[in-house]
Amino acid sequence: MSATPSLDLPKYCQQTAEAAKAASYQLASLDTSVKNSWLIGSADALVAAAEQIMEANQRDLAAAPQYGLTSAAIDRLRLDTSRIGAIATGLREIAMLPDPVGEVLDGFTRPGGLQIQKKRVPLGVVFFIYESRPNVTADAAGICVKSGNAVILRGGKEAIHSSQAIVNILAETATQFGIPPTAVQLVGTTDRAAVGHFLGLHELIDVTIPRGGESLIRRVATEATMPVIKHYDGNCHVYVDEWADLSMAVDIIENSKCQRMGVCNACESLLIHAEVAEKVVPLISERLASHKVEIRADQRALAFLPDAVTATDEDWSAEYLGPTISLAIVDSVEQAAKHINQHGSHHTDAIITNNLRSANAFTTLVDSSAVMVNASTRFNDGGVFGLGAEIGISTDKFHARGPCGLRELTTYKYIVQGSGQIRQS
Repeated sequence: MSATPSLDLPKYCQQTAEAAKAASYQLASLDTSVKNSWLIGSADALVAAAEQIMEANQRDLAAAPQYGLTSAAIDRLRLDTSRIGAIATGLREIAMLPDPVGEVLDGFTRPGGLQIQKKRVPLGVVFFIYESRPNVTADAAGICVKSGNAVILRGGKEAIHSSQAIVNILAETATQFGIPPTAVQLVGTTDRAAVGHFLGLHELIDVTIPRGGESLIRRVATEATMPVIKHYDGNCHVYVDEWADLSMAVDIIENSKCQRMGVCNACESLLIHAEVAEKVVPLISERLASHKVEIRADQRALAFLPDAVTATDEDWSAEYLGPTISLAIVDSVEQAAKHINQHGSHHTDAIITNNLRSANAFTTLVDSSAVMVNASTRFNDGGVFGLGAEIGISTDKFHARGPCGLRELTTYKYIVQGSGQIRQS
């Protein structure tokens, strides 16, 4: 459904959410084999329809310049047979993952004979808002349905034709396997006001997950009437302890910062223990300079970095998403943790150390969704953690934290079996 002047937007959003809610009740009781068959069948159907999908993708690519997309963004938007094959592979991989629905988390019998089980169940309806990458459309649909949830997809206008082609195929395949086609719906209008209407439908939508720029996520968090799983930004730190292997530290910093600079788990801030600063800071500077990374340093670090830029207060909290990094000298692991908790985004932070006490102190004190010891911040990823496809990374503490895979799209209910018991008090 495309945007038209005559579209009754509130009615459209209401009907879309109602259809998703109805589908969610059917999904909750689906056998795992049915969901897996749909995932594999959808993968095959996407590959078979590659030409059709690429034709739709060409319409998006043709319109890309008017949206001001960068060459990198246009490349992420582009689909070919290889990338469609990778999308299909992603769905097959989701099919291979264990189904969390129905898992018994706990079970016990009370003195009066009541048998109580705590069982994992789907959340219900997910409203997912995401950037213009067609592969995310299929990934999100697959992970939601596998975890027993219906999903309403709100992709960017830049990929509307590609995403619609993919969703059409997923819906057609769903019908073949006895899954309601409205289990996966793409918001067909590019009108931004639609987001606001959906965010008000808390009686139909159980959770919203925004994935995009900070302004979008803050808008969603402000307007949503249902729970939101989110992270705002990714100011990730690497702390080099006084007991660090300095060669390892330089390698990890290079990977954390430079492998991909525009992602949320890239390192944006460095903290160096004063005892090793004179040795390691020049090595770090030399390695980062090979990637044309600018260092913004505090006064203590400038003694070892005469060509660096003096850091401002804003630099300590900045998510650069590019070739800039901040660097400060600290006197202890406790001071490093305090700095991270004050200026970080609670996303991903790492310590480089060969000292168990330092490692334990850091992992205990740093309040982030993932804390690394002697490993790159880039490892905070659902696929790397073995969760399969992820729908995002959360820095919240309720309901999910860190990479959100299948289990994070479930909740639980208590099931109580009795034999005629009645309560006396």
